[in-house]
Amino acid sequence: MARTPSTMLPLGTVAPDFALPSAGGATVRRDDFAGEPALLVVFMCNHCPFVIHLADALAQLARDYQDSGLAMVGINSNDVDNHPDDSPAKMVEEVETRGYVFPYLYDETQEVAKAYRAACTPDFFLFNAERKLVYRGQFDSTRPDSGNAPTGSDLRQAIDAVLSGQPAPEDQHASLGCNIKWKPGNAPEYFG
Repeated sequence: MARTPSTMLPLGTVAPDFALPSAGGATVRRDDFAGEPALLVVFMCNHCPFVIHLADALAQLARDYQDSGLAMVGINSNDVDNHPDDSPAKMVEEVETRGYVFPYLYDETQEVAKAYRAACTPDFFLFNAERKLVYRGQFDSTRPDSGNAPTGSDLRQAIDAVLSGQPAPEDQHASLGCNIKWKPGNAPEYFG
């Protein structure tokens, strides 16, 4: 299992815009969440062992914060020609199986992943009300082979801080996961 760390986009970066189709078919835009005190963007997919490890805990996190002012989207940027388990049809199945209550979006061109400097799945980006990046890092310290159940403790601490008007923790650890499956010739310069 290949382990790729997140790029740790600089804090304070403004959330890049996006307009992507959801697994349900509707187009979802960053600005659809204007007015929410926090926005969590998660680069994820269906087949990665790192995502599978925390998928149920991620679904629970979304349910726990559903009415708190946290807006949340998942984005799949993988090359589905070479990784058909991540196809939009399979994304619909994943939403139903996991019970995701957030839009799960498909980034076919991979341009949104590049704008966020996403490198791995999962890769987490938490923005405040001004849509400035306040947290980029791991869900928690568990990994698929750790023998520990994921709780999302690192991410929850950051979300709680933002929603209460406090600064996010300064001690942030890179997320770790499978690399985004770039289309042939499409890997960005920042990606190894």
